[in-house]
Amino acid sequence: MIDGGGLDKRKAYILATVVYEYIATAEPVGSQSLTQKYNLGISSATVRNEMAELEAEGYLVQPHTSAGRIPSDVGYRTYVDRLMQPEELSVTERRRIHDELSDATRELDAIIDSTTRLLGRLSNNLAFATMPQQEAARFKHVQLIWLTPHTGVAVVVTSLGVAAQSLFELGAELNADDLTRFSNVLNARFANRLLGEIPEPEVAQAAREAGVADDLRNAVVAAFRSARSHEQPTIAASGAQNLLDQPEFQDLRKLRSILRIVEEQKTLYQLVADAVNSGVASVKIGHELGSEELADLSVVTVPYRFGSQALGMLSILGPRRMPYARLLALASGTADSLSQRLSDVEDLNAT
Repeated sequence: MIDGGGLDKRKAYILATVVYEYIATAEPVGSQSLTQKYNLGISSATVRNEMAELEAEGYLVQPHTSAGRIPSDVGYRTYVDRLMQPEELSVTERRRIHDELSDATRELDAIIDSTTRLLGRLSNNLAFATMPQQEAARFKHVQLIWLTPHTGVAVVVTSLGVAAQSLFELGAELNADDLTRFSNVLNARFANRLLGEIPEPEVAQAAREAGVADDLRNAVVAAFRSARSHEQPTIAASGAQNLLDQPEFQDLRKLRSILRIVEEQKTLYQLVADAVNSGVASVKIGHELGSEELADLSVVTVPYRFGSQALGMLSILGPRRMPYARLLALASGTADSLSQRLSDVEDLNAT
């Protein structure tokens, strides 16, 4: 079904066809080529007039006076939001992705790295992922380790692994039995709760119930605070070399400029920060990325989850002329397999 929003049905269909053809060929699209390749049911002259009106309304642009037209950011946005037919991965493709991720190690960092390498290869673009944020993880246990009469280590472990490991030094002498007793109180009270839902006053209350000294209480509160730090997530990325294969980036000066920008973790995170906060899929096109140097790019982003919690985002960065429906299907299918893999690892770690 064609729903062009403010466009009539014929203009919407022509716009969708122009976008589809340009994605396939990387060449500006003319009215004659459209009428020859697609059964539009109207003359080349009518198509040419409609394309001229679409250009006047901002949906198409004409890069050269003698060339055909290509989609503008508005044209791509209309296509993605209203005209694009969703795609799904085949059973074979889903099985292949699942099998490749199943072979990955149980270490979280390695699983995410394997996922970005796989998605970069399948999409032929740059793939990147935000590492899971500990606030969305479930608390497993805290271990308070005696080192000397005045020093110890607090280790906070979640469903994603070790979230914080901090050395503390106290004025009063430490008793190993007190550390064990305090650990047991914390573990019984907070087991399997989301780390982000364990407030500091409740940790302090547990310390009072355990009868431990104030300086030990403060050290453990600080360890929990460190574990759920709001620092910007680490980014894992793979496939930047794939951009070399895209016709848009044959100008090596332009490509080097783009690669310099996307190599910065902060820049990559800013591209998907809105999606991270909302936990829903998104597509950003061209100038929506907020930088003139990135205006030739688009980013497709989908969440990966543990249970109902969005742990992080999986993204594909490539040219604006990307097959959006296909890449959304690839990113979503890979995110589903990643979510399942993380769940499997969690079940194994719990046993």
